Amino acid sequence: MASPFVDLANTPAALTEMMVNCGLARADEIPTVQPLTGGVSSSISRVTVRSGSYCVKQALPKLKVDKEWTVPIDRVFSEIAWLRIVDHIVPGHVPRIIGVDDAIGAFVMEFLDSREFPNWKTMLFSGTAAAETAQHVASILGRIHAATAGDPDVSKSFSNRGNFYLLRLEPYLLEAAKQHPDLADPLIALIHSIQDHRLVLIHGDLSPKNILIGPQGPVFLDAECACYGDPAFDVAFILNHFLLKSLAMPDARGRMAKLFNDFVREYFRHVAWEDPGKLEKRVAGLLPGLLLARVDGKSPVEYLSQSKREQTRMAARYLLEFPQDNLSAFKDLWDTR
Repeated sequence: MASPFVDLANTPAALTEMMVNCGLARADEIPTVQPLTGGVSSSISRVTVRSGSYCVKQALPKLKVDKEWTVPIDRVFSEIAWLRIVDHIVPGHVPRIIGVDDAIGAFVMEFLDSREFPNWKTMLFSGTAAAETAQHVASILGRIHAATAGDPDVSKSFSNRGNFYLLRLEPYLLEAAKQHPDLADPLIALIHSIQDHRLVLIHGDLSPKNILIGPQGPVFLDAECACYGDPAFDVAFILNHFLLKSLAMPDARGRMAKLFNDFVREYFRHVAWEDPGKLEKRVAGLLPGLLLARVDGKSPVEYLSQSKREQTRMAARYLLEFPQDNLSAFKDLWDTR
């Protein structure tokens, strides 16, 4: 368990001490620190000392969003554990951990330069992403889920359901229910469904912004939401981004539809731990809840105009009221809304 929060980004002595404790620096060194942009839940910096450049990550107690959102900082240890397990399952597709400071609750991993490891979200918006990347991401995710399905040791290690609720279910689905009380019943039913299906090790925040595209393919980042849970959440979470980006970029609608279909086809090739049809039904049912959550939850996407947000609300409402049994039917209805 981490001690009381020490802000490494604004406490040079603590940062130096951490790098020394990890065997990466000497006590007389003054690290060069370059803050890195990215998510809202952590402090991430490029730290350079004589031994090289590294990425230092520390979970924040209060997330950087407009609405009040606090989560215990011990979630960083779930991310560390996820990175270590996944590195054994799909080597080369997560950053390598170099050091951990348990007392501060932060860790050091290899620094991946954006010139060699561009961000997938940026590539999608610029139109430079390779067409086969969605299949590669789906294959990696499917292999992680398949390798951890029904594993009692992994399940025990990731019994952090409380943090997952605070990081994902409360700020996304429950917040959307608060904003739309008439939809509270189906949205809360989705929360219960996710909580009832503890089947595989999930990432919990699998969006294009948390994926780099390196020389050997995708590299998954930011797994502090990781827990043993419902694979439908990971699948719906990333498919949701393809849908939202198709609204933001009308000219890329066909390209996003292909990514959606390619991802689904490749991912379900790996599903053997449960009836694929049941899993697909849960994904199709969860998608409209996540669509609504990304416009009216605590972490709305930043790239939709007000008219596109309203369009998303209307489509999500309809699909929550008339849930679909499979993703093909869901996609057909989405395309007509």
